[in-house]
Amino acid sequence: MTAIIAHRGASRAERENTIEAFVLAGRLGAQAVELDVRRTVDGALVVHHDPMLADGRLIAACELASLPDHVPSLDSALDACAGMWVNVEIKNDPEQPDFDDSDSIADDTMRELIARGEPERWLISAFRIETIDRCRSIADAAGVPIRTAWLTSAVPDGVTELLVARGHSALHPWVKLLGRDVIEQCHAAGLIDGICTNVPDVALRVVAGLAERP
Repeated sequence: MTAIIAHRGASRAERENTIEAFVLAGRLGAQAVELDVRRTVDGALVVHHDPMLADGRLIAACELASLPDHVPSLDSALDACAGMWVNVEIKNDPEQPDFDDSDSIADDTMRELIARGEPERWLISAFRIETIDRCRSIADAAGVPIRTAWLTSAVPDGVTELLVARGHSALHPWVKLLGRDVIEQCHAAGLIDGICTNVPDVALRVVAGLAERP
């Protein structure tokens, strides 16, 4: 079954990456939510797509208490996603101002997810393959079945074999790179099948309509 994943929550109807967007995604019937994780200067994990706030402040230079009310902690965001599984995208990109080449944000994120005791609910992704390799290593060492996925702006030859060899569960390519050949490769490798969308209600209606066709 193709899972419908609410991208940053139901982000067409509500402000993205907010408690309201996550709660609405569940009410609309989405099977999952995608959200973005960054870290504050005092070590809190928070949910926000961009490294900067709208007022120009760098999240990595802010304390948790100084953030706007609409920026949730990872913990409260996961609570708001009750009943759904969650794709936690770790933001640690070399071209962004909060990049940390130690990937310690992966350790912090995995520690918080493991502590919640619901490993089957989490899928960790990142554009930096070293980040998800680190998450995979932590999960395996802890003996917990947290899944991992690679976000890509290109689909290299042999990518499915690479992911399977490293123990990852999904490929998250830019949609315009997603031809039938890539989909078939992923299906053959047993990778996770889903659609990440800002309008989960629309996607759910489309999938339901296709399922009803003879």
